[in-house]
Amino acid sequence: MPVKIRNRDELLVYGITDSRRIVLNITEQVLQRLDAYERLKAFVSLDGDILHVGNRLWDLSQKRHVYVFSAGKAANHMAMAMDEILGKCLTKGVAIVKIVEETDHYANTEVFIGGHPLPNHEGVRGSQRMLEIVDQAGKDDVFIFCMSGGSTALMAYPVEGIMLEEKMAATDTMLKSNIRVMDINTIRGHISQMNRGRLGQRIERSGAEMIGLNIWDALDWPPIEDYGEPVTMRGTPIGPDYSTFADAQRIIRENGLVGRLPKSVESYIFNGAEAQETPKSIARATYFMLNIISDSCKYAAEIAEGMGISHMTLTTSLEGESRDAGMFLAGVAKEVQRFHQPIAPPCLIFTAGETSTRILDNREINGHGGPSQELVTGFAIVAREVPGICILSIDTEGTDGTTKMAGGITDSETYRLAVAAGIDLQDALRGHATYEALSKLGCTVFTGNTGTNVCDFNVLYIPKKE
Repeated sequence: MPVKIRNRDELLVYGITDSRRIVLNITEQVLQRLDAYERLKAFVSLDGDILHVGNRLWDLSQKRHVYVFSAGKAANHMAMAMDEILGKCLTKGVAIVKIVEETDHYANTEVFIGGHPLPNHEGVRGSQRMLEIVDQAGKDDVFIFCMSGGSTALMAYPVEGIMLEEKMAATDTMLKSNIRVMDINTIRGHISQMNRGRLGQRIERSGAEMIGLNIWDALDWPPIEDYGEPVTMRGTPIGPDYSTFADAQRIIRENGLVGRLPKSVESYIFNGAEAQETPKSIARATYFMLNIISDSCKYAAEIAEGMGISHMTLTTSLEGESRDAGMFLAGVAKEVQRFHQPIAPPCLIFTAGETSTRILDNREINGHGGPSQELVTGFAIVAREVPGICILSIDTEGTDGTTKMAGGITDSETYRLAVAAGIDLQDALRGHATYEALSKLGCTVFTGNTGTNVCDFNVLYIPKKE
């Protein structure tokens, strides 16, 4: 399998090389294990007319048509895998992706490049193509839906009465208000024709059967003992939605968004009738999980065990302001190195979750960056006091914020190197220009499309104090 971290050699030119090599090795192996193409090829197979999905079987000879819909940041790899697995049994595939790579290859799948985090017209076109197929389907058809994080934005086909540009404006405002992503999705899902079960509701009307294959990027999903067994799904395009218009209204009020969203969006949310509510149950659907957020830390722990390095997972639900999370993790490293708690060095500490940045005024912005780059920049400011420590933080799908970088890597030498180069890291954080600062210091991590999306993964290495 091709390497995931494409600029690894450049990252080992700067800073604490030994510590950087450890976190890079861990991250590379974690991304390899999370790749959705490999996961699906191991999880789904076709034996004659019998489709094996996990521990369950479907006889495709009893089906008239087999359709595969893919959407999300890992949709490329998921669509390619299903295209190969099904071969001539695939009637048609439709994928809405974020990025197209030169190595992507499809036999019978139409590909649309949607927008993320802000939706675009190509995502709407892809959604319309899916609905066109659904509206021609019947009870003897089966839809296999491959979903990964990002599908809410990529499938942003707004309800009647709301223009795409208004949904884009609402998304932009919410993303810059430091609101929890699942809360943002509750609002976006209620103004979408595709999300929060609306696609499943449309398929259900046709009488067709549904199989869901999901990479789940929401926090707090409990550990899964047997991935081969179906799960109770919620909140996906084909899974029922447990949130309501009342929940969306509460989120708008609690986060000070009243009057800040486009009028059409606010009016729809606050005047939504019961008939416009998202579906609370969907029949003839079987859901499987491929990966969840905590799997990144679980795989990292197994890899660290094989390397013989002490390790612990601090949390798989890290949220809040990114720069503060970085400073906090540097503080944890200081406690570990000096007082050997909550673990003794040398050791690795893993965290996962989804931190965010707060930008209430676009005039604050004087560069580019993303949550992971802000996290490692905040870390570097405190890390100068803790010799040898190093952190790598990435958005596991391969793009962080407004950049093509997956994230960043900094260590206890980064702050000193920044000062020597005339780079003010505090100023970079204030202006949300961490990409410009980190790229000059050899601290930005580039992967391209990784084939997964389990939100943020952070790996921290702490050596003994010399």
